[in-house]
Formats: sequence, structure tokens, C-alpha cells
Amino acid sequence: MEQSFQFVLLEQSFQYYMMKRFQGQTVVITGGNSGIGFATAKAFKEQGAQVIITGRSAEKVEEAASKLGVNGVVADVADLSQLDSLVEQVQGAYGQVDVLFVNAGIFVLEPVGAISEQNFDDLMDINFKGAVFTTEKFLPVLKDGAAIIALSSIAAYTGSPNLAIYSASKAALNSYVRTAAIELSKRNIRINAVNPGPTSTPIFQKLGFPEEQTALIKDHAKSQIPLGKLGEPTDIAELVTFLASSSASFITGGEFNIDGGMLIKT
Repeated sequence: MEQSFQFVLLEQSFQYYMMKRFQGQTVVITGGNSGIGFATAKAFKEQGAQVIITGRSAEKVEEAASKLGVNGVVADVADLSQLDSLVEQVQGAYGQVDVLFVNAGIFVLEPVGAISEQNFDDLMDINFKGAVFTTEKFLPVLKDGAAIIALSSIAAYTGSPNLAIYSASKAALNSYVRTAAIELSKRNIRINAVNPGPTSTPIFQKLGFPEEQTALIKDHAKSQIPLGKLGEPTDIAELVTFLASSSASFITGGEFNIDGGMLIKT
């Protein structure tokens, strides 16, 4: 009976810790109006954080912020003047930032030999330049000891067909993270990259394929994953919140694959 009571107390203490582990902290999530960003914003909010999400669409940001009960700011990470405005607004309302989740990104399929300059520019401007300058612009308002998590992709390593430029943008981001980890260690700021595999997000619908073709793409992706399923945004959110927490205080410059074993299979 006594052991059972002690177990209950331990479980309750753990649940309380999980609910409060980001209490009083300020978290900024770019691209937080859908998919992985939305799920991660929800997780941080549930664990006590003040959360600010961003996105390019005023309507989508407002809708997501209302659902989550967080603050939303319209900002296109490819536009440095909008990043300046975002940082200014966050600093004015919250002061310093504890966690920055550099999540905003786009996904475009194009085969080698048919790569357009416009899609090249869009992918690099948002996935790489946008991610780099989101980090750079926020550094002055990040607390010493803050955590930065950059959303990358296992595509940085897989050499998947039709993803040459998308993959290159993510590989470049991972390279930046490794170097930044060394330089930011002087302020005890940790930065890590998360590399998801295929994840069940609205990105599949954004490809513009008919529903039947989208279903085939998903089925093919599942067939390449040893665990036999797509990732869920909540799976990625769990990893991001862990890397942002004090439990990961000795982790920086890392790349964490969360892909159901897909990368080791390929």
C-alpha cells in the first residue's frame, strides 16, 4: 500500500513538472499556424510557456492563435524587414526570449533538369536564408542559456528524387547549426537541428495533387519507413520540447533524426 501511494505521488509530481517546465518562459515559433509548428506551440503552451507564433497569412495566423490561446504575428521569414519588425514586437511585449523554434519552411518537388529559378529562390530564401536570419535577428533578444531548435529534414541526407534543392536547403541549414553551436556556446545558448521523416501534415495537400495521388504518395512513404507509419506532428513536438528543456542542457550542435527508421533503411 505504501509503495503504491509513493508511486502515485511520484507520478503526480512528474505530471506537475511536465505542466510547468516552461512556466514563465517565452517561446517564439515561426510557421506556427499549422502542422508541426502548431503542434509544438500547443505543447509549449500546455507546459506553461508564453508562446508567439508567426506565419505569412494573416487569416491563418489569427485562426491558429485563437485556437491555441497564444499570440500571433504576421511575418514572412524571407523578408528581413518583417523579421526586424517581428523581433521588435516580441521584445516590446515580452523582453527576452527563452526558446526559438525556427520552423517555417516550404516544400517543392522538381526533378533535376527542370529546376526553375523561382522555386530555387523560394526554397533557399525561406528554408535557408529565412532560417539563418531568423536566428541572427533574434540573437540580441535571446537570453543567455536560451535554446534554439531548427526544423530540418532527413532529406538533407537521402538524395530523394525531385528534392534536390529542398534537400540542399536543409543540408545548408544543418551545416549552419553545427557552426553556430560552437560560437553560441560562449553565451551558453544551445542550438540543435531536428530532421523529421515523412510526417502527416498539410504539406501533402499543398503539393496540389488529386486526393487519390496524394494517398498513393503517403502509402509509398509508409512503405519506406521500417515502423510502417508516417510521423505525427505531436511526435516532432515531443522532441522539440525536450531539446528546449533543461533535460537537454548538455546537448548542442546535434542533429536528431525522427523518421521511424527511414534513414537507416536507405
